[in-house]
Amino acid sequence: MVTAKVWVLKKHFEGFPKPSDFEMKQVALANLKDGELLLESVFLSVDPYMRPYSKRDMKEGDVMIGTQVARIVESKNPAFAVGTFVVANRGWRTHFISDGKDLNLLPAGWPESLPKSLALGTVGMPGLTAYVGLFEICKMKPGETVLVNAAAGAVGSVVGQLAKIGGCKVVGCAGSDSKVAYLKNIGFDEAFNYKTVASLDEALRKASPDGYDCFFDNVGGEFASIAINHMKKFGRIAVCGAISQYNDSVPQKGPYIQIPMIFNELSMKGFIVSSWHNHREEGVKALLKWVLEGKLKYHEQVTERFENMPAAFIGMLKGENLGKAVVKV
Repeated sequence: MVTAKVWVLKKHFEGFPKPSDFEMKQVALANLKDGELLLESVFLSVDPYMRPYSKRDMKEGDVMIGTQVARIVESKNPAFAVGTFVVANRGWRTHFISDGKDLNLLPAGWPESLPKSLALGTVGMPGLTAYVGLFEICKMKPGETVLVNAAAGAVGSVVGQLAKIGGCKVVGCAGSDSKVAYLKNIGFDEAFNYKTVASLDEALRKASPDGYDCFFDNVGGEFASIAINHMKKFGRIAVCGAISQYNDSVPQKGPYIQIPMIFNELSMKGFIVSSWHNHREEGVKALLKWVLEGKLKYHEQVTERFENMPAAFIGMLKGENLGKAVVKV
């Protein structure tokens, strides 16, 4: 019998998450039945969406939501061989049992030299989010100017690079000078530290005096309220996240966006990448191809040991990560 370690939500977050909001437990797993698999998590993801989704979808005492790269260690399902690596959405746990229906194999052609943790980042959900937001929602065209905030994060760093692959000018912002340097290194045309500029309005104008055709918004709040005034006529906005608001105890208020939306006839669409699952196969294939060709660079913030899941999650929400934050079990 295998005993799994799991992290549960002990107490719903009030404001910023705290270590005391989590509790690690041990759960004994049943013996496998025919058609089932035993898997062990190798890498686990920590992502901003876990903060608002925990409030919406979870009860206190539930296992924390999340995705992992896992290895099959025992199989009573002829369709899955022992040693196979998969992506699963089974929360913060070291081991779990599956019938295989909720598993996604790593894409064919995944080289041994490429970290399998990328299936949680650049070649996974964050990369697909960037892919869908740019190609399907913003419908960017060569020669356009793309703005992305939280640009040094798991999604934003891919957005900028995909926009460059698509022949666009890219402007990004991040929360430290070292992150800004990273953005310049991976090909952003303009980048600035939003925490140190005297005026966000002026920084956006200076980075692209003619304005922006596409805006990929990961942040919401004040940044989005100011950026929307810099959109060009018929600009398109993909709303992916609102990390500036996830930990607020009191909702933020205006300014409001209707006047610039009307005057410039803007299009704004919020989206959740899981609703675009019909693009998953093509997106993963394209992302992997660009990574292998060296056109799409990646950086991972790897935290060691399952016991440090809450610390990795809290650190990610504080912006301590560069690129994708993952935990190596």
